[in-house]
Amino acid sequence: MSDPPDPVPEGVRDLATRVFGMARDGDAASLADYVDAGVPVDLTNEHGDTLVMLAAYHGHAEAVSVLVARGADVDRLNDRGQSPIAGAVFKGEEAVVRALVAAGADVRAGHPTAVDTARMFEREDLLEILDP
Repeated sequence: MSDPPDPVPEGVRDLATRVFGMARDGDAASLADYVDAGVPVDLTNEHGDTLVMLAAYHGHAEAVSVLVARGADVDRLNDRGQSPIAGAVFKGEEAVVRALVAAGADVRAGHPTAVDTARMFEREDLLEILDP
């Protein structure tokens, strides 16, 4: 018995792989160009991670801001129920946390929440930003 055909064309998969790499690497200018050209700003990978999630987790505040300016959903949870802001707190990325708070991110979304994560890792500096 053969495997069913892949519903995603190879060219589309290659493009998505490149764009996810840009988010991980913080290539804000290229992300802006691709989203402006039609790549969905809330594109998700096989784990439900959005471009914002990947940029936030990898500490790229400028990339997060570029995506936010183009309408990215800052509260979209991945398949594990994690939010971009909780990922940024977990990684200790203050600039990203500030960018997401400024964009209106829900600091109590997901599990654990960004507030819970800051408390768990005793990040009082980030907790002050999240819950002044």
